[in-house]
Amino acid sequence: MLSSIIPILPEIKKALFETLYMVSITVFLGVLLGLFVGTLLYISREGSFAENKWVNSILNSVVSFIRSFPFLILAIAVVPISRFIVGSSIGTSAAIVPLTISCVPYFARFVESALLEVNRGVIEAAQSMGATRYQIVTKVLFSEARSNIVNAITIVTISYFSYSTIVGIVGGGGIGDFAIRYGFYRFETEILIFTVAIIIVIVQALQIIGNYFVRILDKRI
Repeated sequence: MLSSIIPILPEIKKALFETLYMVSITVFLGVLLGLFVGTLLYISREGSFAENKWVNSILNSVVSFIRSFPFLILAIAVVPISRFIVGSSIGTSAAIVPLTISCVPYFARFVESALLEVNRGVIEAAQSMGATRYQIVTKVLFSEARSNIVNAITIVTISYFSYSTIVGIVGGGGIGDFAIRYGFYRFETEILIFTVAIIIVIVQALQIIGNYFVRILDKRI
């Protein structure tokens, strides 16, 4: 196995860097924008302290519409958008566009679900003490739901680590695409096993780190 792997170690390192580059930027943008969208979905829903049925209806429709697309079809459909944003329709940077577009509504639903678990009594208590909407969101909702949000970030990171394999169709590269090209298409089983082992180790490490922070932030523990 070593005789097969050592000559291509530089390519494996390059593929691993591409994956980490894609996933880190995707998750950062997805979490940032998804947190905003998910919070809007929650506070604008019927019965919430900032109820707005039009905003909620539009956001729900957009989120559901994007999430209904199989990721592979979405990656192909947004090629013109990728070309407009990054100046190219292929490559690692171009692959970040469909990944992020898919990630935002995915994470937004997690955020909405996390906020729905917050005890309404806590929110009402904050309102009775004169807290503003901004204070309720940042000091109450996010504080109460922080462990669930961190758990959602962990799930999203691992999911999009897997999705980064699919963007090989738009030349995204990455360790998953490398495993398919070298291990599967070329029937080099040793390389396939080695790259899959790397993926498993990274995923397990992400899960352990995520679980650690969830335990720290969970007020129930």
